[in-house]
Amino acid sequence: MSEERVIKQPATAFASPRFCNSGNFMRMERVNSAEGLDFAIYGIPFDTACSYRAGTRFGPQGIRNISVMMKANNPIHEVNILNYLKGADMGDVNVIPGYIHPTYKAIEDFTAKIVEAGAIPVALGGDHSVTLGELRAIAKKYGPVSLIHFDSHADINDEVFGEKYNHGTPFRRAIEEGLIDPHKSIQIGMRGSIYDAGEFKLAASLGLRTIPSHEVRQMGIPAVIEEIKKRVGENKAFLTVDIDFFDPAYAPATGTPEVGGYTSYEGLTFIRSLQDINYVGFDVVEVAPPYDCAEITSLLAANVVFEFLSVLALQKKNQQK
Repeated sequence: MSEERVIKQPATAFASPRFCNSGNFMRMERVNSAEGLDFAIYGIPFDTACSYRAGTRFGPQGIRNISVMMKANNPIHEVNILNYLKGADMGDVNVIPGYIHPTYKAIEDFTAKIVEAGAIPVALGGDHSVTLGELRAIAKKYGPVSLIHFDSHADINDEVFGEKYNHGTPFRRAIEEGLIDPHKSIQIGMRGSIYDAGEFKLAASLGLRTIPSHEVRQMGIPAVIEEIKKRVGENKAFLTVDIDFFDPAYAPATGTPEVGGYTSYEGLTFIRSLQDINYVGFDVVEVAPPYDCAEITSLLAANVVFEFLSVLALQKKNQQK
């Protein structure tokens, strides 16, 4: 039995300027082990599998840098994240640029240590290919999990440029490998031009429930939230947020932007509202800081992480009542 880890609150902005000591997410403690933690932040700075603009290898750094703006208290849920949860930053996976399969092994091994320690892995991407490595580690412990997928792309291509492993293929591979249960999984926000006009039918044939953006607008956000909860039920779930789910007016710094997306408020509303999900993993991906304007994309991604952690804290708070 390991000793109970005492996690400190981030340095208060009243005593330490936010631009000081900004190397970790929200200036949390940097640790080498997830033992005793409820969640562990880590970066996966890999972008070799992107299909258009590179730069997401700098995503973890960009998100961490601007995360100094985040305070630990969430006024909507009325929780202080680190009053209810023990969490820390574990640094980055040592990826191998240009080599996806060794990188997958490194991601899987890193994530597995977090999962085996009983903590929830919270990853900062990286392009969307990295999620496959995370799911491999999670499925080893929990079996097939539900996927809750916010994105402008379904990422279920069989091949891209003749290759099976790309940021446009991870969930096709995850279904084939039995890492996710497609019949308890859901994708939200798909839009824009696509390779195959029948892609939504393809998703259905794979067992997925896909709600493209035009249907989200017709249904309304509250109805979509209820559909997510109904689809996932009590199954263990992995939440993945591609930053291009948001409109490029709010998140310009991404590799494959698509117009007609969601405002920052709308996207955060989705995450805040998913309080009844049994989460076992999370990532936010496709942030490419070289294309950012005033760090607004990185700031949005940091807030996405903050809202997810706030939901975990709210769940713990409710358990303690």
